[in-house]
Amino acid sequence: MPGFRLSHDEIWAYVADAHTGILTTLRRDGVPIAMPLWFAAVDERIYVNTRGKKLDRARRDPRASFLVESGVAWQDLQAVHFTGTVEIVEPDGDLLGRIEVEIHRKYDRHRTDPADMPDRVAAAYGAGMRWLRFAPDGRVLSWNNRALMGDAS
Repeated sequence: MPGFRLSHDEIWAYVADAHTGILTTLRRDGVPIAMPLWFAAVDERIYVNTRGKKLDRARRDPRASFLVESGVAWQDLQAVHFTGTVEIVEPDGDLLGRIEVEIHRKYDRHRTDPADMPDRVAAAYGAGMRWLRFAPDGRVLSWNNRALMGDAS
């Protein structure tokens, strides 16, 4: 049977181009909370600009996981799942610039102009935003059912 795991380079190419990631952090009682979000993959780290309880959970317990997946039909399913740690960071000028380039590349065409948002929504998304950095710990699960079907594209 042909392999269906992705190589290291395939993993990071797939993650870099994925639209939505699922970041899972742990509540105080240990219950995992999985949230979909937009992200940038830079230097084999995942960066998320976010607010709210995710930040509190990251401060309290850095253990986390990150998943990207795609496909609807079985033969099209692809995914990468990392375990690792998450922390609040303040990226420096060069790194921040590279993160922002990735965010703009992936999401500019999907964003709502703040002028078109209700004031309360624009205010909520502008308040308390911080960067989280997810660092994989080396344990990676990946699969590419297309490879099983003979179409690795």
